[in-house]
Amino acid sequence: MHALETVAVAAAAVAAGGINAVVGSGTLITFPTLLAFGYPPVLANVSNTIGLVPGVLSAAYGYRRELAGQRTRMIRLGAVALCGGLVGALLLLGLPADTFRAAVPVLILLACVLVLLQPRLATWLRRRGGGREGEGLLPVSAGVLGTSVYGGYFGAAQGVLLMGLLGTLLPDGLQRLNALKNYLAALVNGVAAVVFIAVTEVDWAVVGVIAVGSVVGGFTGARLGRRLPPGVLRGLIVAIGVIAAVAVTV
Repeated sequence: MHALETVAVAAAAVAAGGINAVVGSGTLITFPTLLAFGYPPVLANVSNTIGLVPGVLSAAYGYRRELAGQRTRMIRLGAVALCGGLVGALLLLGLPADTFRAAVPVLILLACVLVLLQPRLATWLRRRGGGREGEGLLPVSAGVLGTSVYGGYFGAAQGVLLMGLLGTLLPDGLQRLNALKNYLAALVNGVAAVVFIAVTEVDWAVVGVIAVGSVVGGFTGARLGRRLPPGVLRGLIVAIGVIAAVAVTV
């Protein structure tokens, strides 16, 4: 990697790590940066996914206090996320690159609507008796599975999709759900990275630069994100989600 390329990719990785910690969609910064420097799409996607894993892990660690008391969720939904991430990674290696292109913007915008309507939907579910822990496990698990398959395949706006899903179906505060989102995203990216390392070509120079930058961004984003009021965090999720939906159609 040339000096200018290294600096640009590192800066993109710091920004991506911070955005992933707060919302998700950091891939929409690093992936286009790699394409701009001439990396083939699949190689860029694979190397980017592996490189962002340390950043997602640092974000999950930064939110560790908000994960307290969520052990049951972490075990159940974590197992689902691992399965979905594995399937998504295998799909990336076996299907045409544009298979999910038409569905991605629709999924992201739907997640934005869910994030906006989450307080009203959660109240409605509680009134119907669906707001107690465990009663919505099947719908949440199904949603996490689908989101994890998508995350293993590409991952852009995976966090937005997860926040829309978790915020609607789980009775908890937005910050605690954001911590759960970071944990699940780390599992998805981690299992996809293992598959990519085992069976396909990886640009380790790119991985190293993105890994360092994303860790810096992940810790910084986690510190800032934990201080945001729920309304501000919700607005940020929606704004980035809309941008992501537009970006993936270009």
